[in-house]
Amino acid sequence: MPTLENPPKLLDQAQAALRMKHYSIRTERVYLDWIKRYILFHHKTHPAQMGAPEVEAFLSHLAVAGKVAASTQNQAKSALLFLYREVLAIELPWLDNVTQAKTPQRLPVVLTVSEVKSVLNRLDGTLWLMASLLYGGGLRLMECVRLRVKDVDFEMRQVTVREGKGFKDRVTMLPQSLIAPLQAHLARVRALHDEDMAEGYGAVYLSYALEKKYPNAAKEWGWQYVFPSRGLSVDPRSGVTRRHHVDEKSLQRAVKRAAQQAGIAKPATPHTFRHSFATHLLQSGYDIRTVQELLGHKDVQTTMVYTHVLNRGGKGVQSPLDIL
Repeated sequence: MPTLENPPKLLDQAQAALRMKHYSIRTERVYLDWIKRYILFHHKTHPAQMGAPEVEAFLSHLAVAGKVAASTQNQAKSALLFLYREVLAIELPWLDNVTQAKTPQRLPVVLTVSEVKSVLNRLDGTLWLMASLLYGGGLRLMECVRLRVKDVDFEMRQVTVREGKGFKDRVTMLPQSLIAPLQAHLARVRALHDEDMAEGYGAVYLSYALEKKYPNAAKEWGWQYVFPSRGLSVDPRSGVTRRHHVDEKSLQRAVKRAAQQAGIAKPATPHTFRHSFATHLLQSGYDIRTVQELLGHKDVQTTMVYTHVLNRGGKGVQSPLDIL
């Protein structure tokens, strides 16, 4: 049975296929890592000499021995299905014998209004502005990080999220209280963009399809990131030097630190602001369909989890102790 004597050959093919399909660089790295792990798990046997039984064995091992989350197992499954379908041109049958990782039924972590205020008060500058947008519009972290100038509408007081989870666009609110700070921030970003243009840079990353359709768009103001990085960097794919968006880890660290300083014991992250946004809207009396639309949930059942959060702590039910 042939073995994988030259790993880069197959991995290069997988990388080329991922780039041809315009997958993000994050997905590319994750998929290639899963393909490597799959090959090593089967003692470097070439994937073309394996099939559904070997894929099922690997995925079951992740669940049983690795005790990975269901989302992690699904990610590995997607990577291997891509390998077989798009790289090796092999269609796998249904993977019926996979031991499924258990999906924990956990309620989201939600901050109270006073806790949100306490965390935000311990942030400043761009980090405060980003966190405020997460809470004020229910944005996911990467939706905020990848926000483009053209998708912020001050007159309509709305933010358009492009290609959110599930590659869906949606519109959410732009808080009135953030208009002035965001306009001042964009004035500084515009000056930075003008400096880049004067130095021969100024082009921002666009997907292949957009770059082909709008050849000059990459340098236009509207396509620039609302939250650009401080310095220029080299695109690992194209080798082009450009200014990318800010690193999301800076906000993750800042929120964690602010929550600790505020004495909040809950494991608060940037995504906690999105959970709090939804919960506080429901507490204010907005109907669940409106909240579903603002969050961009495909199924209202996903949004329903916040109604369970509302009922905690006696919000919807009176404790029998209080009746005595």
